[in-house]
Amino acid sequence: MEYRIDRRSGIATYLQIVQQTTQALRLGLLQPGDKLPTAKEVVAATAINPNTVLKAYRELEREGLVEPRPGLGTFVRRSLARPGAAADSPLRAELAAWTDRARAAGLDREDIAALIASVLDERFRDDDTTAARAAAARAATGESTVRHGEDG
Repeated sequence: MEYRIDRRSGIATYLQIVQQTTQALRLGLLQPGDKLPTAKEVVAATAINPNTVLKAYRELEREGLVEPRPGLGTFVRRSLARPGAAADSPLRAELAAWTDRARAAGLDREDIAALIASVLDERFRDDDTTAARAAAARAATGESTVRHGEDG
């Protein structure tokens, strides 16, 4: 796993590491048991502060995605991959081909990202609206969202 840090993105460096690791987990590039690079390795490759790497790894641990093993390193605990989202899936190949067509049509990275974001917003709007309505209905009836055995 190699991290690419974009200092001009406006996104905190530790969040870039978290996002890139999460993306690798979603694409199946990282699997349970895989070892993440050590803080020292990330620092050598990116020239960032080691505490930034450790902060990112702590966030990933808090999310239950990785676990530190003292003296051994940080290891992937669980995957986020789904078959349709794998790096070698037919859907990814179709998206890559579509992206090539969009670039050939003169769209740049930002144009393509905006187009994809607008389609995602449109396609998932119903899901967001349904979730918001369900939450409002629970709030109106005083229904608790805490499950048995969980503290609120």
